[in-house]
Amino acid sequence: MASSAETGGVTGTQDKDYNLVWYVEACLSNALRLESYIQDAEREKDTEVADLFRKAQADSRKGAELGKKLLRARLSDG
Repeated sequence: MASSAETGGVTGTQDKDYNLVWYVEACLSNALRLESYIQDAEREKDTEVADLFRKAQADSRKGAELGKKLLRARLSDG
């Protein structure tokens, strides 16, 4: 069970900022992984699956960009 206490004292980063950093990393990692999946689908000439993964990859990139924008704004204020 997760604690409701702020753990920023351990990491040196407030939870909300740490969570945002994690989110950006997860989105970027997902975009990289999906590239491999796209190549697999293309190799099998499965355009339907490749298109699905391309859309998911675009969503991951968009999420990463939105997260980076928030991080820049919030970290420059603090």
